[in-house]
Amino acid sequence: MDFIALERSVTAANYDSLPVVLREAKGVWATDTEGRRYLDMMSAYSAVSLGHGHPRILKAMMEQASKLAVTSRAYHTELLGPFLERLVQITGLDMALPMNTGAEAVETAIKAARRWGYAKKKIAQDRAEIIVANNNFHGRTTTIVGFSSDESYREGFGPFSGGFKLVPFGDAGAIEQAITGNTCAVLIEPIQGEAGIVVPPEGYLRDLRAICDRHNVLLMLDEVQSGLGRTGRWFAYQHEGIKPDGLILGKALGGGVYPVSAFVGTHEVMSVFNPGSHGSTFGGNALAARIGLEALAVIEEEHLVERSAEMGGYLQDRLRAMRSNIVKEVRGRGLWVGVEVDANVVSARTICDALLQNGVLSKDTHGTVLRFAPPLTITRDEIDWGMERIERVFARAIH
Repeated sequence: MDFIALERSVTAANYDSLPVVLREAKGVWATDTEGRRYLDMMSAYSAVSLGHGHPRILKAMMEQASKLAVTSRAYHTELLGPFLERLVQITGLDMALPMNTGAEAVETAIKAARRWGYAKKKIAQDRAEIIVANNNFHGRTTTIVGFSSDESYREGFGPFSGGFKLVPFGDAGAIEQAITGNTCAVLIEPIQGEAGIVVPPEGYLRDLRAICDRHNVLLMLDEVQSGLGRTGRWFAYQHEGIKPDGLILGKALGGGVYPVSAFVGTHEVMSVFNPGSHGSTFGGNALAARIGLEALAVIEEEHLVERSAEMGGYLQDRLRAMRSNIVKEVRGRGLWVGVEVDANVVSARTICDALLQNGVLSKDTHGTVLRFAPPLTITRDEIDWGMERIERVFARAIH
């Protein structure tokens, strides 16, 4: 059967997927319907940070699904409290609100910031503003794409809600200049993912923390991709020794098997919610809580944060050592690396297609950057296996 043709005939064309049909995966390896094996260097944009089919996650999922799976928050369970307790312990914050997807958690953060602005900062009703960064990517809802600087994300989906100000990413001074009496929050990714693994200047987050404190503005960080060990720390903000007022998590929180996300914040921020002010049918259900709790335990007990720092350093060194005149820059932290190529010579998508033919799964962004984000369980030998093929592809692409 032509699975790609079938999928295209019945699916809206909202993705330009690589031409491969995956059938199964284990750890860092995936196999297609023809039996060909691939090294997964994307891990579903960090959703599979623990590797495909982690035995502890599968065991927890099956055990819980056979007892109590989906329950609404109309009732309590014995799992949600322990899950969120562990989450706030790891983040150093106070309370959490469970959701399903990263975009839902971002929407939750927006609602919390605005309500905090009205209730705590006494901003005039419907005047609250949130400062965001150019080239941001926080999800696909209409609210979120409404404050994107990428016109392709916005085209045909307006009208959009107001209340957002765009400033250059990495420029703390621009954020301070944009703050007014109506500013309730700054919402940014500590490292921009969809923009091409863009790391801000050293001290950026520390400056933002100081600016937000100075002007009584919330600092909200979207760590849906960068969080939970991806950058070699539990959270990317820890590289600069700060703490946000609100933290958005998702992807890896679901252990690669189930959508789990959360908005975590201080008491002051979370206290703005009351019964009926926000909710989600599936958010915080028993199965999600059990999987999330096990995912946090696996990251800690298998030392995946430390592994990400060590293996990420090794991967970055290998990538930077490549001799190729099409590579403009290699940037990243931990096991989250972007390789920017000279788009005048070759598109990053063409490189992705060539890597696929050589057994390496990656994905480009904007046709200019290859992203490498393998499961945090990857070994040095597996990185070497992948790098042999990456180096071969880049050598052939030399102009």
